[in-house]
Amino acid sequence: MEILANLLHGFSVALEPLNLLWCFLGVFFGTVVGILPGLGPSATVALLLPLTVQMSPTGGMIMMAGIYYGAKYGGSTTSILLNVPGESSSVVTCLDGFEMAKNGRAGPALGIAAIASFVAGTIGVVLLMLVAPPIADFALRFGPPEYFALMALGLSMVVLLAGRSMIKALLSMLVGLWLATIGIDMFTDGERYTFDTVELMDGVNFVVVAIGTFAIGEVLANLISPSGGQMFEVPKGLRNLLPNWQDLKDSRFAFINGSLVGFFVGVLPGAGSTIASFVSYGLEKAVSKRQDKFGTGVVEGVAAPEAANNSETGGALVPLLTLGIPGSATTAILLAALIMWGMRPGPLLIQDHPEIFWGLVASMYIGNVMLLILNLPLVPVFAQILRLPAYVLYPLILGVSIIGVYSVDQRLFDCWLVGFFGLLGYLMRRLEYPAAPLILGLVLGDLMENAVRQSLMMSRGDVSILYSRPLAAIMLIMAVLVLIGPLFRRVELWRVNAAEQDV
Repeated sequence: MEILANLLHGFSVALEPLNLLWCFLGVFFGTVVGILPGLGPSATVALLLPLTVQMSPTGGMIMMAGIYYGAKYGGSTTSILLNVPGESSSVVTCLDGFEMAKNGRAGPALGIAAIASFVAGTIGVVLLMLVAPPIADFALRFGPPEYFALMALGLSMVVLLAGRSMIKALLSMLVGLWLATIGIDMFTDGERYTFDTVELMDGVNFVVVAIGTFAIGEVLANLISPSGGQMFEVPKGLRNLLPNWQDLKDSRFAFINGSLVGFFVGVLPGAGSTIASFVSYGLEKAVSKRQDKFGTGVVEGVAAPEAANNSETGGALVPLLTLGIPGSATTAILLAALIMWGMRPGPLLIQDHPEIFWGLVASMYIGNVMLLILNLPLVPVFAQILRLPAYVLYPLILGVSIIGVYSVDQRLFDCWLVGFFGLLGYLMRRLEYPAAPLILGLVLGDLMENAVRQSLMMSRGDVSILYSRPLAAIMLIMAVLVLIGPLFRRVELWRVNAAEQDV
């Protein structure tokens, strides 16, 4: 009853006209930011932080949180329509979302992404409200060895992202791990693989690699194809532009899977929505009855990562609000905002400032409804982009890609670099090397290396610390099982084929 009373108090705060306006502006700008690749919610929240000084703390938090989870909604749009992932967590959506667009099902893909975001966002808020303190205490048990094991589990998902060849997927992942080592070593302050190039001292930005291998690589592959690059089909009629009952039925378990995985991964500081979306996609593929169809345009392949991506927002707010520990760049800015207003996030925040915590929780309920109302009617509008002829659509994709890359650091060098990765993406398509494992290795490589080195510093060089702690050991065992699972399936298939030949 106490939780219900607090939630009603939160709705009384969130439904104030001015707070409703801040919530709408937050989710609206968040959606726009999500559509524009390269900008990201953290940069937008940072830009708007000075403007919130004169706002009330509750209104400011409602607006900035709206940008945070609103950007997750918008991020699926360019991934599905143009194969342009603006955030690392949107990469997985490209795998089946863009294939659905190519098969004439861009509308249902966009619709199911919006519905998955709404369902997962709502579940994430409910879990934030109910289990925030105990989950935050559990997250404190994660040290560098546990984070290493979590990253290893994430990398093991590469076998579930592989196409026809697991070897090619592993090689692609190794290239991504190598790319993650480029730049200045934060422990030794030495240069690694920079080739005496100043621009590479900060490393290779994810946006450059993702947009190059996915968007530009796709454009080159289709322009050089015998068909001349006309690859899209958009059916007429509103009924065909929205998910049907079968789509919703196929996605029902993906909604739950993605929501739970996204929330619990989001609770872990530093884990982020990238791991959540990859793990959720991998789990959905592992339990699916049509594993061989993933990557060819199945609706569950869109629903699971989009649900994880959005539910992660609620999870990421748990350590911030209950422990004062930011788990991502955006939550770090939210922490700075709370400190700017003279508040200290931690166990006493809910008790001392209930209007902020419960007002924020209630506003996220309202904001998710606003986002659903905003996004579903726009599905037919966005889908019309694919009616553009190839000579208009491909320059549009290239323009969006270049602008997105340049907007990150405003460097011309990145525009040349994205061209290089575009050629690499084209070659990978021709040689049937999957691009998703490369992105996974790039995103997780740096985090995994830091976790290993911190663990070895803790143990003074004793490697056993990586597998001797219970949580780390459990996750490492899970990673090994994920890796060897396909081998057992292939042995069983070989045995069945041999038995049939004998007969």
